[in-house]
Amino acid sequence: MRVKLAAGNWKMNGLAADLAEIDALAAAHPAPRSEVLICPPATLISLMAARAAGGPVKVGAQCCHPAESGAHTGDLSAAMLADAGASYVIVGHSERRADHGEGDDDVRAQARAALAAGLRVIVCVGETEAQRDASNTLDIISGQLAGSVPDLVTGDNLVIAYEPVWAIGTGRTPTTDQIGEVHDFIRARLEARFGAGVGRSVRILYGGSVKPGNATEIFAVSNVDGALVGGASLKATDFGAIIAALDEA
Repeated sequence: MRVKLAAGNWKMNGLAADLAEIDALAAAHPAPRSEVLICPPATLISLMAARAAGGPVKVGAQCCHPAESGAHTGDLSAAMLADAGASYVIVGHSERRADHGEGDDDVRAQARAALAAGLRVIVCVGETEAQRDASNTLDIISGQLAGSVPDLVTGDNLVIAYEPVWAIGTGRTPTTDQIGEVHDFIRARLEARFGAGVGRSVRILYGGSVKPGNATEIFAVSNVDGALVGGASLKATDFGAIIAALDEA
């Protein structure tokens, strides 16, 4: 039985004052059935981890450098993130792939580093609008899974997030049939590569303009084990409604 996961990605948003949202979220949902994770900017990881200690919210990071240490000004290693209080790290987010030119090899190296540091890793995959329109979605997803996911993974330390690039922050959402097709495909690819045991235990999240208004419909789709939520995770009321919908799914 896969424990569902509501993961919030704050991206480049949030100051110390915004940590009050964690208090509000914990007060409104003290014992959710789903696992709840928030990945704030790196500046807030240690503060959020201290604030969330003993409560229902886990803390993660948004990216990591593949090296353990060294002359990499401005970067943070996976061990540093774990030391700050993170238990997860997102790798391969479409904004990292686009803004920083990170390819599948980079994502795979980051994932390996995260796992070596004892972090769980959320590997993001997804197609652009042009790739969707060219009917290349499943080929793109297949290539990203093969290139970005390390070999030595388990259902405990790996999460896959499907995020159609054209739906992120646009207010557009794929149809439930489109989401189901991709999630079922990802499940089949995981089972083929890692075997039924691991392949069926890895959680697959949907990410792309998830909101309180569409969460229930999305969570009813085959092989959707939760969501990677962007803007709607910044406010406890919005993210709390998504958590509630996931708990009821």
